[in-house]
Amino acid sequence: MQVAAGTRLGPYEIVAPLGAGGMGEVYRARDTRLDRDVAVKVLPAEFRTDAQLKIRFEREAKTISQLNHPHICTLFDVGDGYLVMEMLEGESLADRIAKGPLPVEDVLRIGIQIASALDRAHRQGIVHRDLKPGNIMLTRSGAKLLDFGLAKGGAALPSALSQATIQKPLTQEGTIIGTFQYMAPEQLEGHEADPRSDIFALGVVLYEMVTGKRAFEGKRPA
Repeated sequence: MQVAAGTRLGPYEIVAPLGAGGMGEVYRARDTRLDRDVAVKVLPAEFRTDAQLKIRFEREAKTISQLNHPHICTLFDVGDGYLVMEMLEGESLADRIAKGPLPVEDVLRIGIQIASALDRAHRQGIVHRDLKPGNIMLTRSGAKLLDFGLAKGGAALPSALSQATIQKPLTQEGTIIGTFQYMAPEQLEGHEADPRSDIFALGVVLYEMVTGKRAFEGKRPA
């Protein structure tokens, strides 16, 4: 779904496209109420047409929006088929790694920041499920973890919360959610992810930062 510059989504006026991914198109936009720049992610059609999926998504998004941490990208608002997030200036960790291995001091600094972000989320029952360099932005204020608990492709929306905090998880055992080069073995087998899955992925990301190469280069999960 391509959104033209000048289009209004609620109080948010689209300025320019920023990129695209499995979750849809991302745009720079202007919050006309608060006069600030924001990032707006326009979701795929199934999120806008499936009423039950939409209700569950909004329920989880509200919980994720309560994650207040300096190294987690803030979710500001949820609209009809779109998310509104803080606008981040910088480059992704994936783009930085493409230039070569990072100095050890940078690896330690970024690793500590992301570990701190994961700790905050896990203490609130939220699992990322798709931790990878492409979901980490490097900004002047430090690393920022993106897309916490949101869907990663396919028609099913993965649960961002643990069984302890949500009555009906949005994934079922046997559904693989994530990028398999960074996934823990239990995720590859289709089992439900938990905080340990994120910790495994963090270790894989740390390896990649140090070496400039992926820990697992396979093209298929098996």
